[in-house]
Amino acid sequence: MSSEKIALTQTVQKGGCAAKVAASELRRILQQVKFPAAHPALLVDGRLFDDAAIYKINDEIALVQTLDFFTPIVDTPKLFGEIAAANALSDVYAMGGKPLTAMGILAFPLATMAEHVIVDVLQGASDKIAEAGANFVGGHSIDDDTLKFGLSVTGFVNPGQAWTNAGANAGDHLILTKALGTGTMTATLKSQHFQEDDIMEALHSMATINNAIDCMTQDLQAAVHAATDITGFGFSGHSMQLANASQVTLRIQTEKLPRFTKTFFCLENSFLTKAHRTNSEYTAANIDVSNLNNLYRLLIHDPQTSGGLLLSVSSEVSHSMVQVLRTRFKSAEIVGEVLPRQDKAVVFE
Repeated sequence: MSSEKIALTQTVQKGGCAAKVAASELRRILQQVKFPAAHPALLVDGRLFDDAAIYKINDEIALVQTLDFFTPIVDTPKLFGEIAAANALSDVYAMGGKPLTAMGILAFPLATMAEHVIVDVLQGASDKIAEAGANFVGGHSIDDDTLKFGLSVTGFVNPGQAWTNAGANAGDHLILTKALGTGTMTATLKSQHFQEDDIMEALHSMATINNAIDCMTQDLQAAVHAATDITGFGFSGHSMQLANASQVTLRIQTEKLPRFTKTFFCLENSFLTKAHRTNSEYTAANIDVSNLNNLYRLLIHDPQTSGGLLLSVSSEVSHSMVQVLRTRFKSAEIVGEVLPRQDKAVVFE
């Protein structure tokens, strides 16, 4: 098999979290499934569309369980592995937990793709898992028509200190840790308008693990009342889910939302994905975008892969929290506040 370089984005129709089943379709499907009754030890499941499940073992330890996989979002195999791993690990960090073990989920076209490609994908993932202090313990693979990769991750958290998307309080400030725009910027790779070197800012961000909790003292950790990570349903979808789970309204200062240097260029030139439309449809009835121009509307609906954490934190510590987070996430920014519940879940100003 030839070892010539392959552009992975050209082997699939959709890439990264933009390949998710549209949120509205997913909800419709899940409503038709009869799930077993939840065990009393199951503290968090999928009912509020949180990032991971939490299962209490005892008063000090709870398991955090999640999985995530997708098709290539970049051309370089090792970088794809790094991003896929960072993205899957993020769900554990979004629950205030620490990842412990990871298992690979791999679909690989044996007949058409060289072995070195998957070696590089697995090496990239392995390096990122090691960076998180977790263990790569195995996985499962199938021969398939297109490459898909991700991880099933198990972590742990003190059940009394876990973050969920249901705890935001009126008066909290909202912090976003990473810039927006990975959906539109990686769409330029798919279109071959840009090469990876042109969007390194976004690629570096996607490969950065969301271990915000390691930056924080225990007091700062306790000041986080709710959290979620921003992925395929865009800032609009994930902020709406947090607001609905917490029964509050989020007021967002849209101009404060951090974005990559070339994000608006890519949006202005219509480098879009299907998810830009489906995220808009998913949130239309629950968010107020009347004050936004079309460019900002596209920004909030942009599907993120390995995006940042959205944290609802006590206003007394929000500014010091941002300074601490910027030691690891240079784009961290206070982007809004939490209000008592109003007519809409999220108001963009």
